[in-house]
Amino acid sequence: MDRTGPTVDLSVLRTLVAAVDLGGFGRAASLLDRSPSAVSLQLRGLEAQLGQRLFRKDGRGVALTETGDVIVSYARRMLELNDEMLTAVRSHAVEGELRFGLPHDLAQGALPATLARYARAHPGVRVQVRVAGNRAVLDLMERGELDVALVFARADPNEKRAGSDVLATLPMIWIGGPTAQIDDPLSLVLLDPPCIFRQAATAALDAAGKPWRVVASSDSVTGLYATVEAGLGITVRTQMGLPPNLRLLSDGLPALPSVDLCLRHAPGVPSAAATRLAELLRVSVAEQLKLADTDIGARTARARSVQARP
Repeated sequence: MDRTGPTVDLSVLRTLVAAVDLGGFGRAASLLDRSPSAVSLQLRGLEAQLGQRLFRKDGRGVALTETGDVIVSYARRMLELNDEMLTAVRSHAVEGELRFGLPHDLAQGALPATLARYARAHPGVRVQVRVAGNRAVLDLMERGELDVALVFARADPNEKRAGSDVLATLPMIWIGGPTAQIDDPLSLVLLDPPCIFRQAATAALDAAGKPWRVVASSDSVTGLYATVEAGLGITVRTQMGLPPNLRLLSDGLPALPSVDLCLRHAPGVPSAAATRLAELLRVSVAEQLKLADTDIGARTARARSVQARP
């Protein structure tokens, strides 16, 4: 084995994967906090090192070449192994049981993969995951049945919650399917009460004097989004875990409040297992929010383009 040959920079591979996943150099630059020219320079350097073209012209954009497809596949595996190695080294001998809860919204996105990475890096930790409605997750935490939880809470800068860290303040958004209509009365698809999104939607409509009716109620976000996609009505959530075939709505609808995404801890000193999970969740949520912000920008641009058509 040649131990002196050239080595590919993992940071460049991370840039490559981000560009592919986000569909462009500019979006990757935003995620990685770099300029588009710096991202382009990195990828040209990778092509020079490999002696192969990774991208080809595809209309107004670019697409992966056959070699590019191969390199991206290897890059994903190398980055995943790198991340697992670092996590394992930092969390040597972490053992015990960990009870983690999260609402349906967050179980739709990349967090399950984050939990899988955690389990692989901490084989001595027995992880028990509870997915439920937001209020149910809060109840489990208050009854002492969870060690760590991600939950939504009303955004209030004056309220200090013991054992709770605000990871992000997210705008609530009106969401509809491809054929959504702003009818009168407005048809709503909402989660069963109690639900802070349900309360926010109806309160905003009442304050604006816009009549509404609940045409469908669900106990899961999966059922909620399926009903919205079918065109029965519109709903209110955040950008976290938003399916790609749904669109943002604003015209003729009142403004909505924001909601905090919080990391909750059980009372007392957290275990090493809980601390490690909290660290990983903070990183994962930050990455997902950057991706979601980019996605929201693209959806907003598409919506404006549709509205501008004669």
